[in-house]
Amino acid sequence: MVTIGVFDGVHRGHQALINRTVEAAARRGLPSVVLTFDPHPSEVLRPGSHPAQLTTLRRKAELVERLGVDVFAVLPFTLELSKLTPDEFVHEVLVDKLHAAAVIVGENFTFGHKAAGDVQTLRTLGKRFGFVAQGAKLQGRHLPGEQDDSEITFSSTYVRSCIDAGDVVAAADALGRPHRLEGIVVRGDGRGHDLGFPTANLSAPRYAAIPADGVYAGWFTRAAKPDDKLAAAISVGTNPTFSGRERTVEAFVLDVDEDFYGQHVAIDFVSRLRGQIAFDGPDALVEKMTADVAETRRVLREV
Repeated sequence: MVTIGVFDGVHRGHQALINRTVEAAARRGLPSVVLTFDPHPSEVLRPGSHPAQLTTLRRKAELVERLGVDVFAVLPFTLELSKLTPDEFVHEVLVDKLHAAAVIVGENFTFGHKAAGDVQTLRTLGKRFGFVAQGAKLQGRHLPGEQDDSEITFSSTYVRSCIDAGDVVAAADALGRPHRLEGIVVRGDGRGHDLGFPTANLSAPRYAAIPADGVYAGWFTRAAKPDDKLAAAISVGTNPTFSGRERTVEAFVLDVDEDFYGQHVAIDFVSRLRGQIAFDGPDALVEKMTADVAETRRVLREV
């Protein structure tokens, strides 16, 4: 039993599709398989157009595993693969490689050269090659205060737009968990330490989806201690008070006196406290940072 997609973010729509695949596989006594692609198809087809990445491949695998999937299969996406016709893709990948007995995809699924194939194409080819194909309705939710027929569909594009706008609460609603940014802690300029707020400076992956500039309340975890969630006030931006130009992600971890340099860490964004502000000087900045820390404590207590 196979489901296919990029699954960036493994959001609630993806989860519903994967859960349906796992449940159907269990009923039929078949292994459940999630087939995904790496790198992102858009980067191969249109170099330089890679969308902001919601989850690393490793994180995606972790999230999929939690849903009870038996096999997480990663197919390298190449120009050669993109040129396969729908018939060739089904024969070479689904039949020869995966021996699929059934395939479940989202109702907007397309495949093959120039996205020539759709769910109906998959059904037709399934009859020829001996597997069953199903198209699943996309998941979403009604917008509060809107008409009954007004709703948003959970998609990676929608989640990216929320993150880009700094609306990490809406992103978390679609993801089913806070948006996470992972990376290695690197040396900064030490200014936070001088101000009494030492920060862990995150070096994120190249295409990582970084929230809009501002200050956030969130959780900080270390790869070595994944179950130990530490409260953190997180700054995203260019440090305009000091005429900064390079965009950084810095986490002030509350109540922990530790140098995280060189460690692989993750930041989960819970709530945006404010936008980025240029202050008159260090004293005004410290006063506001003190208030940000207090607000971070309040927000995280209520989570």
